[in-house]
Amino acid sequence: MPIRTMVVDDDALVRLALTDLLATDPGIEVVAQAADGLQAVAQATAHRVDVALMDVRMPRLDGIETIARLRRLPHAPRVITLTTFDLDAYVYESLAAGADGFLLKDVDPAEILRAVHVVAAGSALLHPAAARRLIDRFQHTARPGTGVERERVDRLTPREREVLVLLAEGATNAEIAGRLGMSESTVKAHVSRILTTLGVGNRVRAALAARDAGLTEDTPCRTWCR
Repeated sequence: MPIRTMVVDDDALVRLALTDLLATDPGIEVVAQAADGLQAVAQATAHRVDVALMDVRMPRLDGIETIARLRRLPHAPRVITLTTFDLDAYVYESLAAGADGFLLKDVDPAEILRAVHVVAAGSALLHPAAARRLIDRFQHTARPGTGVERERVDRLTPREREVLVLLAEGATNAEIAGRLGMSESTVKAHVSRILTTLGVGNRVRAALAARDAGLTEDTPCRTWCR
């Protein structure tokens, strides 16, 4: 089945360009478009959407709040923030709201197509510059929450900790399933419970929590920064 995508941008030309780009990939189908956040939530409610490409600056409802609302839907789509503005606040706020990817609009078009496939497969992808700054931010600030992160990680079952370690390495659900000898649906269930237990909204933040708890090495970006 093709990956059902939604393009959300207040610029009609950008929506058209992204729609035309996605149409070049036979594994992707554009099922909805929206000019602002309110339209995006309505479209995601009316159509089953697997992945949404989301602008940040939009009228009526911006991309950050839209991501948060989409994540609360019964069938929440995965979200890739796609913006012109390379600002730290957008990176952090997007991930905190639940985005699974962050790219700048000046990336190679092929990278956007790859991001859709990567995120749809259950992994995460960040623009290299954004990922580097995100890591630097966590490396050069005090970690008063480390004890809290350790306590939350300790609540996980041994199997969930194994899944979390692989997730932190950037492995997709399919890759985790293959390495741990379980079904992909079981991996999805584990990931869902891990996010809930850690109190985070996406895989990137789960990986950072694992790093802060000492469960993984210092840099959880070996594959996400590709």
